[in-house]
Amino acid sequence: MKKIVLTLALIATASTAYARDQISIVGSSTVYPFATTVAEKFGQIGNKTPVIESTGSGGGFKLFCGGVGPNTPDITNASRAIKDKEVKRCKENGVTPIERIIGYDGITISNALGAEHVNFTKVDILMATAEKVLINGEWVANPHKKWSDIRPELPDLTIDIMVPPPTSGTRDAFVELILEDACKELGINVKEYKAECHNLRSDGRYVVQMGENDNLIIEKLVAEPRRFGVFGFSFLDQNRDKVQATSIDGVKPEFETIADGSYKVSRPLFYYIKKEHIGIIPGLEEYDALFKKMQDEDGPLTEQGLIPLQN
Repeated sequence: MKKIVLTLALIATASTAYARDQISIVGSSTVYPFATTVAEKFGQIGNKTPVIESTGSGGGFKLFCGGVGPNTPDITNASRAIKDKEVKRCKENGVTPIERIIGYDGITISNALGAEHVNFTKVDILMATAEKVLINGEWVANPHKKWSDIRPELPDLTIDIMVPPPTSGTRDAFVELILEDACKELGINVKEYKAECHNLRSDGRYVVQMGENDNLIIEKLVAEPRRFGVFGFSFLDQNRDKVQATSIDGVKPEFETIADGSYKVSRPLFYYIKKEHIGIIPGLEEYDALFKKMQDEDGPLTEQGLIPLQN
């Protein structure tokens, strides 16, 4: 009986979504520019332009999985796949996410155009950013103050790297693709690296946590050439007149190196559609079809730095 009542309540809630005739989108700051391009085109061909908020991937899933109805978003953009705990929360709230992979993006560590170009290894980055590092078999508070403390070949500059907030899918990818890989390379066992290698320095001096506004990171890099910032390749590609990417393990992030897999710090990008809102919120299926068309290899999103799916 309880199940029947709950189902009826969800249907009733979903039906009220007719009160909104404009698509609501939240989520990843990395996917935001691509979604904005699609939304603008969607509006130009006779539809109401979707409203998009850059909340970060984690923040987007929190809103998206919050329930069904006009006060909840229809789509969430994500620079990582949905997590098991988020799937569970969606299910508890009557939400069925439909996953779409739109292409690939690299994680870059960039500095100001004209500043020294650096070739980092993943281990260098771990040793600069981790709260604790393994020295002589002991986990100790990170003692490195300058990049040259890690390796003499690195710049004799104070470590200053800006990273995304914990709600960001780019932050998740940075931890997984760089820090975890570095720990594996050092032979650290899974139990230890999950406990230690995920934690970044939190004193705000060497590692500075930023918000979801990648434009602010660009401004700060231009203002201080000694700084480095972490963000997606697509954003680097749109700001090549201001910033440059460092190499990681000898490979620079470029369209070709991400596409062919030689640049190892890359990840897929997604958006998720709320199944319960299809047929209720006008235009969802049409927006979905347009996004798929625009993400093709010769489409406008590729010009923005999206690495297309390989056929």
